[in-house]
Amino acid sequence: MKVKGLTAAEMYKSQKSENPLKNRRNKKKNKKNKKINVVSVKGRIVNGSSNGHINPTLTKNMSHRTENQSELLSKKRPASPIQEGKKKKKKNKAVTNERQMNGSSIFHIEKQINTITENFPSSPEQEAKKKKIKKEKKKSIPTTIEYNKEYEVKATVIKKGEHNVTKCNVSGIEVIDETLKNVSENNSDSLQQSSEAFKWMTHPIKVNRFFKKHWEKEPLYINRENKDYYKGVFSTADLDKILREQFVQYTKNLNITSYSDGKRETHDLEGRAHAPVVWDYYNNGCSVRMLNPQTFHKGVWKLLATLQEYFNSFCGANVYLTPPGTQGFAPHWDDIEAFILQLEGKKHWKVYKPRTPEEVLPEYSSGNLEANDTGEVYMDVILEPGDMLYFPRGWIHQAFALEDTHSLHITVSTYQKNSWGNYLSKFLPHALSVAMEEDVEFRKGLPRDYLNYMGIVHSDKDDHKDRTAFADKVSELVKRMIMNPPYDVAADQMGVNFIHDCLPPFLTAEDKEHSIFGGGEHWSKANMKVENRTELEPDTPIRLIRGNCIRVVAEEDFVKVYHTLENSREYHAEDSKFLEVSPEHAPAVECLIDQYPNYITIEDLPLETQDEKMAFASGLWERGIVTTAEPLIALYNE
Repeated sequence: MKVKGLTAAEMYKSQKSENPLKNRRNKKKNKKNKKINVVSVKGRIVNGSSNGHINPTLTKNMSHRTENQSELLSKKRPASPIQEGKKKKKKNKAVTNERQMNGSSIFHIEKQINTITENFPSSPEQEAKKKKIKKEKKKSIPTTIEYNKEYEVKATVIKKGEHNVTKCNVSGIEVIDETLKNVSENNSDSLQQSSEAFKWMTHPIKVNRFFKKHWEKEPLYINRENKDYYKGVFSTADLDKILREQFVQYTKNLNITSYSDGKRETHDLEGRAHAPVVWDYYNNGCSVRMLNPQTFHKGVWKLLATLQEYFNSFCGANVYLTPPGTQGFAPHWDDIEAFILQLEGKKHWKVYKPRTPEEVLPEYSSGNLEANDTGEVYMDVILEPGDMLYFPRGWIHQAFALEDTHSLHITVSTYQKNSWGNYLSKFLPHALSVAMEEDVEFRKGLPRDYLNYMGIVHSDKDDHKDRTAFADKVSELVKRMIMNPPYDVAADQMGVNFIHDCLPPFLTAEDKEHSIFGGGEHWSKANMKVENRTELEPDTPIRLIRGNCIRVVAEEDFVKVYHTLENSREYHAEDSKFLEVSPEHAPAVECLIDQYPNYITIEDLPLETQDEKMAFASGLWERGIVTTAEPLIALYNE
């Protein structure tokens, strides 16, 4: 219910001030208050007190359930005999005292789960499902590394002129045939996993050194002398398989290009790109560029979906296949931070400094440049399999395959339109809108005769007193405009754009088992009925399925929760997806964000009634936004 005179943002802020998870840091514990048990990944308990009360209203559009959520929840399905026994058992226990025992709650939850599991022997379908999950875990998807503690990775920095080349012996690193194996075997933290992915991609350079010395400043070349380092990320055989088995279209998904005698040409046909035609072009000296390999290849999807959580910016990729002795593209600069991972063959790269200050970190990519327009070569290197080359946006580059071998590399890109200028383009309009509404000075009329002394015709009259007064007035208004700066509003707008840009999370077999994507009811072909009936319980621990999968924004009368779960692997193929919740429910969403990667039980969400908590959690579960600490146990079948 909207309070008269208050916007959704104001109501949300008032609820935030009452959020018990925030206040408990600054207030003394009250023994009369309800204990909150937050279950961490490591199994420890954080005890706090709830000393604020939220007056929630029902979530709007939280799920496909009916509007009268309370009536629906009150009409429980008939309990099975085992459920009745479970209820009696719970009733006879001193639940409150048990929760207050130090370190005991997590073991209590595990004991309940184990008890239910023992009482319900697995059906043949469930056993088959478990075997399938184990099989999927073994089938991993290309590329990551495991550090062998018996070895030390030795790196030496070789200076070549003004630029740095890192030459390293990585024989102490084992390359595993799967992409980005979980940091933890059990429900790993996606934010930590993304950090490990970036370390793997730029190893052995220390992260702090990379961002201090190279990021947005100068190129970095890593010569690893390990041709298998990026093995499994993508291959020419993968490209051939994709062309034969999936619907790849010219221009939208794939380009055929050539560059000779200073002329760059594109040879795209119309419709589907069939493998024999593409290989015919390749044999005639044309390069092949796949524009969005993440749409077709799970390994690339997983790599990019992991890295986007690290950068908080969309991560994309192109794959480039170049025939021996050819070049596919003219010299140019890009509007992205580029990480070149050499996968097969060798490629000769030349990188050039930005020619003017205006070309440093440009907002847009350049067109094709002439060979004599590039300036002096800054870095001249040959990439071999396992090597990496980074260069910032605005650095001119060109590359060609050596005469004796083809070249295959993948360019991982990020930070497109993610600058301070892009942020201010969101910040300033909102700041002006608020100033116009609240400050009469912004609504006063312009000087009657200002066109007589302002404009390009009068720009050389710097000593004109009216021009000076006009400029002073503008400066004063700009200062007044940012007296109440909308920092968070602008950041939220950038965040909403990021959520829309994102790839959907890559879900492991374990993710699916713990979420709506693999758990819950299914149709039994053998028994011709729905089986594996599961339900969330008040003591079920939940958390977000990924650390950065949602963004909370106050808009009009409701708070919107934008999420990535229903995004497409094809860029912007779907509109932004969001849920609308009342301002009173927003602190519960914030609670899940703050607690990640820890779990919190549904009954400990900062909402007033049990029905509200269950409806809220069920709505997020049914959209795939939250996951449970353990797979839901089948209580009974229909």
